[in-house]
Amino acid sequence: MAARADNLRFYVDESALGLGKTLAMARKDTVHARHPLIRECPTSSLDTVWMPSVARRELIVVCRDKHIRSRPVERLAYRDNGLRVFFIGGKKDLSTWEWLGRLVKHWDRIEDLVSSQGPGPWGYVVTEAKLSPIALV
Repeated sequence: MAARADNLRFYVDESALGLGKTLAMARKDTVHARHPLIRECPTSSLDTVWMPSVARRELIVVCRDKHIRSRPVERLAYRDNGLRVFFIGGKKDLSTWEWLGRLVKHWDRIEDLVSSQGPGPWGYVVTEAKLSPIALV
């Protein structure tokens, strides 16, 4: 299965590139940094480049930032671009396999939130146990 241009919903940023590549192979609606369907988001893109591009396409962001709660400037960038974001949280780095397991475990809840929360900006931290809202201010 490969992502299709007419069906894109999720963008995985460079912070979780291995996960993004895996999801792009498994799902028709997911792309990642450097994916051929989103050439305007190569690897090593600054937030000021990839965030507006992803926002224009109305894609939902999946990323890894274990320090997002203590980085208000980064949260503001997501907010200012009107993005919907799922931050993979946790105190330690995980393998791509472990990140994938965490997302799959919560995928039904992720889909429910996408439907119920509507347009951005909004964000949730995805941990082993739950999804928690995070203020993008």
